[in-house]
Amino acid sequence: MISLADVEAAAARIDGVAHRTAVVTSRTLDARTGAHVFLKPECLQRTGSFKFRGAYNKIASLGEEQRRRGVAAFSSGNHAQAVALAARLLETTGVILMPEDTPAAKLEATRGYGAEIVTYDRYTEDREELGAALAAERGLELVRPYDDPLVMAGQGTAALELLDDAPELDVLVAPVGGGGLIAGCSTAAKALAPGVRVVGVEPEAADETRRSLATGERIRTAVPRTIADGLQATEPGKLTFDVNRRLVDGIVTVSEEEIVAAMSFLFDRTKLVVEPSGAVGVAALIAGRIDVARRRVGVVISGGNVGVERFCALLAGAPS
Repeated sequence: MISLADVEAAAARIDGVAHRTAVVTSRTLDARTGAHVFLKPECLQRTGSFKFRGAYNKIASLGEEQRRRGVAAFSSGNHAQAVALAARLLETTGVILMPEDTPAAKLEATRGYGAEIVTYDRYTEDREELGAALAAERGLELVRPYDDPLVMAGQGTAALELLDDAPELDVLVAPVGGGGLIAGCSTAAKALAPGVRVVGVEPEAADETRRSLATGERIRTAVPRTIADGLQATEPGKLTFDVNRRLVDGIVTVSEEEIVAAMSFLFDRTKLVVEPSGAVGVAALIAGRIDVARRRVGVVISGGNVGVERFCALLAGAPS
């Protein structure tokens, strides 16, 4: 389990390295939802997503000898970029296992940060098994995308900043894939504002956490097919699930069409370029999935790593 102290320690570790992303508001969004909404745009974070927070916190916590040997990670893109940049900043090396069908923008960015890339088929191979084997073979520290206390604590710094900039929130909304972001955020939020309601959002086609929380045990599925490639976890993390079943108040889902509508809204009204995974929280608000009328609502926009061609194709309604 992690605590507020762990999140605060992570905040001190990433201070001056990670961006403190400024809160964004929209009177149009407020009018459509009947709420006062505060957006935390992690699409403007280093590497384009919140993942940099957790990756840097983890790698910065390693001993000198392990940092000398290097780190490994598996990721569909955002965690890959975060680990690659954090490794470079901390003067170590990164080897990243990435799906063969990773969006080109994420693949190129990860390589651009200096990481070595090893590819695999996400639909027929197990990334956790491959990642563990790769790390063991090369003597690397495996930096997991969410199921790690230091990673979760790092992600929670987004909520720590949001609550500082927009205090007295009634509801906190965050995307859910493996559960690391919402685990860290709920840890910080519940400690600082015990009355806040924490709600996670998943794509309809990738609702493993919703179903797992409903049954009380982790559910594993085949890799879900959704435009929100950053939320394609096959099951909640073991550690994240332990946190989220205690602290998360509910999970809602949104359709692919609602995700695209939210991406379009955010571009038009806030001038933010947001990837599908990052838009699910706003999609849930616009679609009325969460009761937020007359409430102060914080929403973590988790990332903006979407290439211009794919962004335009999605908004134009073309197949992804």
